[in-house]
Amino acid sequence: MKNRRSKAILAALAATCALSIGTVVTAGDDFGRGHEHDLEAKSMQLFGVTQGLDASSTAQTTDALASADPKKLVKLAKQLDARVVTKTAAPVIDMMALWPSASNPEWIIACNEEGTTAPGLQRIRVSDGVVETILTGTQGCDPAHVTPWGTILFGEEAGGGASGGRVYELIDPLNTTGVTLNRATGVFSGGTGAGNFAVRAALGRNSFEGIGILPNGVVYYGNENRPSSGNPGGAYFKFIPATLRDPNAAPIANLNQSPLVGGTIYGLRLGKRGTAPGTDYGQGSNTGLGTWIEVGNTPDLDLQALTSTLKLTGYYRPEDLNLDPVELGQGRVKLVAVNTGNESQDHNWGEVITITDGTVAQASAPGSTPEVQIFVAGTAQQAMMDNVAYQPGRGNWIFHEDGDGAELAQPRNNDLWACLPDGQDDGDQSDGCIRIATLNDLTAEWTGGVFDATGKRFFVSVQHNISGQGVILEITGWK
Repeated sequence: MKNRRSKAILAALAATCALSIGTVVTAGDDFGRGHEHDLEAKSMQLFGVTQGLDASSTAQTTDALASADPKKLVKLAKQLDARVVTKTAAPVIDMMALWPSASNPEWIIACNEEGTTAPGLQRIRVSDGVVETILTGTQGCDPAHVTPWGTILFGEEAGGGASGGRVYELIDPLNTTGVTLNRATGVFSGGTGAGNFAVRAALGRNSFEGIGILPNGVVYYGNENRPSSGNPGGAYFKFIPATLRDPNAAPIANLNQSPLVGGTIYGLRLGKRGTAPGTDYGQGSNTGLGTWIEVGNTPDLDLQALTSTLKLTGYYRPEDLNLDPVELGQGRVKLVAVNTGNESQDHNWGEVITITDGTVAQASAPGSTPEVQIFVAGTAQQAMMDNVAYQPGRGNWIFHEDGDGAELAQPRNNDLWACLPDGQDDGDQSDGCIRIATLNDLTAEWTGGVFDATGKRFFVSVQHNISGQGVILEITGWK
């Protein structure tokens, strides 16, 4: 009797499961699409916008239209709006910093990613778009950040070697104008305020883009290099100052007080730890735990060459990275970093990774334990992410697409994606993303986006657009 009852229960359960499975199949439901629909249905709650965009634009606006109204360059999610901050900046504006702070953004300090005869570092007044050139002479100026001690740190995406990219530091950016850099000698001259600059050779020669700065002066950065003929791609590095800065100290009064005057560089190597520095490092070990390998403390080290020599972990073109301010506020170090990939030629869609490094105290010593995990895996629609911006208030991440749009079999424009942080589920990845903006210019890309402290004002460059003008937009409308 007991066995017959058990069999009956099992038969009923099996029938229920079969009915459920049959329902799913016959209804043609797709669980992944259902998740995407849920994100859209809750877009106001999760992303602060009424609705995301269903697809990338395939439009190509004209020079005339873009020159007359730069807002024609973009299509935004419902309820978002754009204001033209300027259309007279240098034409290849990349990363930007808000000055004097994200709480009071009166100026944008921006890098122009052109050659030595073009403006390298500019300031743009937020209120009326007035543009002034601070410095000329850089090669491929790319990253620009406000340091915790009140200076501007900017760098060059110019490779390694004796003439490779360097990092520079600027104090008093509002009273520094028309200065010229001699890259060969590292001397600043002319204009007003040439003495307000310093070369930070202690951070090495590199293709600089993503830079994350802890309040005590520890700096994280990558090398925007691709793998080649069996050699690794770009590695990630950590600079530990010879003298850590007191995070509670006042802004510095002169550049000699900067923690970047001197220190030691370490490179990231992932692989089976056991007895440090591990054994299973090399091709195939791109996630998991790792070790910081000492690179050296000699000025102008060629980090690109040393990546191979020291067998550091290589990635496909590391570009921007940001510290997670929520984690930092709890005394821990977590970076969100982008490896761009190669869309049209390789179908390498790129990826977004997280790099954790323990507590701030642990991260400020070479013996910390770094860990890398995937945060957003690239796709054919969400390909070749480049810049990353954290949105205060909501805690979301905005990724800027720098894909091969015009070169694809079916050309499409580059997009802005808003991605949720990882929630309380078992995984480590973002809980989902929606497309919040797309370009109408197949020649252009989004770059350098940065939020003010409210998370409701987003300043972003439409780089090398068809008008040939340097366009910076302020996007608003988030609820």
